[in-house]
Amino acid sequence: MTLATITFQNFFRMYDKLAGMTGTAKTEEEEFRNIYNMRVVAIPTNKPIIRQDYSDLIYKSVEGKYKALVQDIKERYEKGQPVLVGTVAVETSEIISKLLKQAGVKHNVLNAKNHFREAEIIQEAGQKGSVTIATNMAGRGTDIKLGDGVRELGGLAVIGTERHESRRIDNQLRGRSGRQGDPGESQFYLAMEDELMRRFGSDNMRNMMDRLGMDDDQPIESKMVSRAVESAQKRVEGNNFDARKQLLAYDDVLRQQRDIIYEQRQQVLTSENLREIIINMIRSTVTRNVQAYTQDEDDEKWELDGLVDFIHANILETDEINANDLKGKEPDEIIDLIMELVNKKYDEREEELTEEQMREFERVILLRTVDSKWMDHIDQMDQLRQGIHLRAYGQTDPLQEYNMEGFSMFEEMIAEIEQEVSKYAMKAQIRDNLQRVEVASGTKAVSGGRQNEEKKKKPYIKKENIGRNDPCPCGSGKKYKNCHGKNA
Repeated sequence: MTLATITFQNFFRMYDKLAGMTGTAKTEEEEFRNIYNMRVVAIPTNKPIIRQDYSDLIYKSVEGKYKALVQDIKERYEKGQPVLVGTVAVETSEIISKLLKQAGVKHNVLNAKNHFREAEIIQEAGQKGSVTIATNMAGRGTDIKLGDGVRELGGLAVIGTERHESRRIDNQLRGRSGRQGDPGESQFYLAMEDELMRRFGSDNMRNMMDRLGMDDDQPIESKMVSRAVESAQKRVEGNNFDARKQLLAYDDVLRQQRDIIYEQRQQVLTSENLREIIINMIRSTVTRNVQAYTQDEDDEKWELDGLVDFIHANILETDEINANDLKGKEPDEIIDLIMELVNKKYDEREEELTEEQMREFERVILLRTVDSKWMDHIDQMDQLRQGIHLRAYGQTDPLQEYNMEGFSMFEEMIAEIEQEVSKYAMKAQIRDNLQRVEVASGTKAVSGGRQNEEKKKKPYIKKENIGRNDPCPCGSGKKYKNCHGKNA
């Protein structure tokens, strides 16, 4: 089971201060502002950028693109200009490597498979006659130093085998050349069959190339085309941002609940005496059930026997209270009477144990119950999240429905925590070797010693013929089919 969950965005937003530095944040300025309330400030470069960024070359087929790309690399290699080839995928880097071997071009491949030599390969990438193939993740942000005589040859040439769906990744690739005022060049080779081109309007461009009679070896080089590609990237980034924003909106519902639970958990861990918290939980449980069994305006129709059964099963012993004690009293008076007996019994429990044992007992039952119920709640919220989008077919807002149902489920969980803590506080047997256990063990019952654990694990035995819709004899107040009759 999931013990805890949080999105990256909400995790980062827990910090009092957020700041960072990157060379490519400007394209994501809107997301930084909307999600993290952070402004993006562009700092001027130390020295002017003199790198030449050429327009994209677009080919009809991938084969035509690779052929032209390898030819370009070979020409630069023969004149000694260092080349850095950027690929989107590891598979592409291996294809380019194979083609370069066939062309007789010596090169290094940096695709996270050679991570032991990564620093060494990057160090050599700016030397004369060096050719390096790198995936977008490999060697990112590294300052490639130019070797002797390289500046006169035009500096480091960066060649992209296709456009990434994020402009930031392309900018990071370009930015490996022309650093600190060095000369450099960048050129992207695209094909109509590339993923980005296929997703955004490559058919019209392909038809135009066919009408003009262009073959696989003839590229289109146009600022207009480059702008169209950038526009496609913006759309993909927008879609991805919307998806992250949607995810965050759903996690914000859980975040409010998470804050309440963890605040309560922290209070349990740091408080010296938890008696007041537990007594308040017992009062809340008693109040909830008294109201449920006495909701009819005619007090003759109150289900006092059912209320007494619940009190016997969860709070007090059978000889401590009966239905006759409650007759003729108002609901508030019934609550006060029960709580008076609860306080008396709690005092007796404290006298039986040492102060240290009682405080640890309180902490154990609270921690185990809260952790157990919270894990169940996370699982239920995840199941709700999986299918909530179907509510849109019923002309309702899925997020609003998730918020409302999530709140209702959270209130039910709080009620279950209070009832379980009440039962353990008043009914559990306490042993000398009581201790806390890890949440991950999944232990839901409070127990002291192995003997008591085994006792808790015994199944409920059905002793009489009980109807599925009858109240469960355990005293939970639920129908038998929803309680001990689930697996019957």
